[in-house]
Amino acid sequence: MLAVTRHQSILECIEKQGTVQVSELSEMLSVTPKTIREDLEKLEEKGLLSRIHGGAMKRSDRSESLFPLEIPNTKHGREKEAIAMYALRYIREGDVIALDAGSTTLEIAKKLPNAPITVVTNDLLIIRELTGKELVRLVVPGGYRHRNVLIGNDALDWLTRLNVQKVFLSASGVHDKFGLSVFTGELLDLKKAYLSGAKEIYGVADHSKFDRAALQTFASLDELDVLITDEWLADETLKRYEGGRVRIERAKKQSI
Repeated sequence: MLAVTRHQSILECIEKQGTVQVSELSEMLSVTPKTIREDLEKLEEKGLLSRIHGGAMKRSDRSESLFPLEIPNTKHGREKEAIAMYALRYIREGDVIALDAGSTTLEIAKKLPNAPITVVTNDLLIIRELTGKELVRLVVPGGYRHRNVLIGNDALDWLTRLNVQKVFLSASGVHDKFGLSVFTGELLDLKKAYLSGAKEIYGVADHSKFDRAALQTFASLDELDVLITDEWLADETLKRYEGGRVRIERAKKQSI
């Protein structure tokens, strides 16, 4: 069993039970206790659990689910609205932009004016939002439905050939070591396809995503041009992330 598959199984157990034992996981996953302890150490380093004697437990400061849901994440709504309004300053009439799947990019779609802008997206919720804006040219890749996203190899090949000027990417975690990451492996190639074809790359993530890493990294921080977050990101956290290629900008409440 691949390590990433084990890690997902461990997190699913913690999500259901709250706590897990090394012995229980070792038997369930058919690996040695030493392997499980190493897995727990790596997952704790990513901020996904807390180790305890003989096992691990769900982090006390994390109330939301670790895994994507069928409906958009409604937590930190004010922050996401501020980020969306701030992101609009980088979008001009005539632009060809891509909106990655996610709750913050959905907010960008909601705030996007009814103007001659071409939007490429695979998110069914964003598609539904933009359908009523007749001046927005909506471009949708093919593929099959996975939760609220269209995915498939044909869509990946097609996305890499498009002349996208600006892409806005969401992430489950933003980490100085692990970069931008997601839990769902099916979204990994899709995000990389957006990255490879865009001239300007913008990350959008509220402050709760910082110092958090999901299971799979799809981009390093240095691959971004701008990372837009909200003003609730602590100054000390911002200082730790400054100094690289990416420019981190905080959206103010009055941007809403």
